[in-house]
Amino acid sequence: MKWSELCIHTTNEAIEPISNILHEAGASGVVIEDAEDFAKERPTKFGELYELDPADFPEEGVILKAYLPVNSFLGESVEQIKQAINQLLAYNIDIGRNFITVSEVNEEEWATAWKKYYKPVKVSGKITITPTWEDYQPVSTDEIIIELDPGMAFGTGTHPTTVLSMQALERYVKNKQTVIDVGTGSGVLSIAAAKLGATDIYAYDLDDVAVKAARINVKLNKAGDIVTVKQNNLLDHVQVNPDIIVANILAEIILRFEQEAFQLLKPGGIFISSGIIQAKKVEVRQALIAAGFDIIEVNQMEDWISIVAQKPE
Repeated sequence: MKWSELCIHTTNEAIEPISNILHEAGASGVVIEDAEDFAKERPTKFGELYELDPADFPEEGVILKAYLPVNSFLGESVEQIKQAINQLLAYNIDIGRNFITVSEVNEEEWATAWKKYYKPVKVSGKITITPTWEDYQPVSTDEIIIELDPGMAFGTGTHPTTVLSMQALERYVKNKQTVIDVGTGSGVLSIAAAKLGATDIYAYDLDDVAVKAARINVKLNKAGDIVTVKQNNLLDHVQVNPDIIVANILAEIILRFEQEAFQLLKPGGIFISSGIIQAKKVEVRQALIAAGFDIIEVNQMEDWISIVAQKPE
């Protein structure tokens, strides 16, 4: 089979929404080449990315690469992707240069080229995420290992929005709690909650590709008895009363269900929201307060914000 490589030169801010657009268009995975990644110091004792080739990274901004099968619908799919990316401007998302190229690659190159970008990454005090093909050995007795196959969908779980969410889960998840993961994507946050001690976890996503990927990753991490993955729109028709709700999605989406989150949470429950750009921080914070929440943490990583709120006892 022949594959078409779609390269999009954009910004860090646009990674999440454009990745979602690409997945909805049928891309099975997205490679992220971020100029900032090459500039960062990376201690190898945590098994982070190392031996990076500067030729693989843009001089500035971010390049997203996705692979689509070459067929009669390819031209239409590319045009739909371009239109969807341009529509992000309506949400005040900076799409940068938005320079898009399309080229053909053979199946062998497609199947293996992206693996060089992914190594085990320590994302919090306890949690390390490793791709399935790496033989990673824990460096401490309390280290939590999450295995992901980045080729399935939705990346490696190491984007700042995901890391912020996972670090918050590490601080707030207690044994035998109930957790709802809204917009689960790869399922990595649900898996983290399970490995941190939660025993009843519901992972929801509207995208059937994400649902399938999350189920595979949950099974891979032996959390199938704890995590229920289901196709669902946000918190629609949900009857569960959780201790924690985590949502790593766009601010505009968080603003659609903050009141439902408040109503569903148990008294004293925690709402972890991430995927918030700096320009939307005040709006999301005010909406959470208006819904009845107390703001207990506001955290930032690179250009991304997470807000941790609590329902009063």
